[in-house]
Amino acid sequence: MQSKLLRYTFGRLAFAIVFVFLVSSSALLLARLAPGDVTSGLVPAGVSAETIARERARLGLDRPLLEQYVGWVGRAARLDLGESYLYQRPVGELVGERVGNSVVLGATALALATIVGLPLGVVAGARPGRIAAIVRAASVAALSVPPLISALALAFVAARTGWFPVGGLPPPDPAATWVGAASMFVWHLTLPALALALPFAATIEQLQAQAMTTALGEPHILAARARGVPETRLVWRHAWRTAIRPVAAVYGIIIGTLLSGSFAVEVVAAWPGLGRLMYDALVNRDVDLVAGCAAAGAVFLSAGTLVSDLALAALDPRARQEAS
Repeated sequence: MQSKLLRYTFGRLAFAIVFVFLVSSSALLLARLAPGDVTSGLVPAGVSAETIARERARLGLDRPLLEQYVGWVGRAARLDLGESYLYQRPVGELVGERVGNSVVLGATALALATIVGLPLGVVAGARPGRIAAIVRAASVAALSVPPLISALALAFVAARTGWFPVGGLPPPDPAATWVGAASMFVWHLTLPALALALPFAATIEQLQAQAMTTALGEPHILAARARGVPETRLVWRHAWRTAIRPVAAVYGIIIGTLLSGSFAVEVVAAWPGLGRLMYDALVNRDVDLVAGCAAAGAVFLSAGTLVSDLALAALDPRARQEAS
């Protein structure tokens, strides 16, 4: 049994490596095939055609696409993601700097979504009535609004009320104490975390509510109720354990999506994470940086899916049998 589970884990790891390679390769090729390149911004500035040609030759942009791609694959195999044209720095170094901010934002949003979504889903699924109807209506509303609109709406409210800043994370103040620096960080984190957490909280709530309704009709739950098990214990201990499987099945995808950085939310909130870095790379046609950001996002998504599968196998014996 253990050997089969190990083979399953190694198989998923191999799939994750292939997935990361395909995503980053696709991002690189699509960015290369798009009209223009990083030197296109020199044309409006009045730079001569000869100077632009020399710059393209220096950057290797005048070589055939296949040759450029093969060169990138060779460097990527050595974990060298190239150098950013925009920042004149290694792509791996830039991505590493932004990963921390995206992880903090994603982890905070995930915690908020879980703390709100799971209990509301249990209540809505176990106690049909007015409260469940209100919860369902709120979830539908949250799912209907894209994160971009949520971020814009929260930014508008923050700008009008002054409750939260809307200008992004400022550079650290050397004179500030660690308490002051942490407070400033949390103050700037709140708005993008809320905008990112709302749709995922609604997703978790709806999955949990539907699964809870189904779980309460299972024979072993009905038998426990017939034996006089208190309703609160029946819901929060027995039925919830059965109903957690659908949520666990998609939890890894949620983790990967959150930690890879939300493009729209980070751009609107000017949060210096992977999403913002990807936006800057796309605008400036910095293809190596685009591929590096895509690879980082794919790593998070693959890791989240793997963790979800392993957690599901640990929680549910049926999933362990399927994995083996």
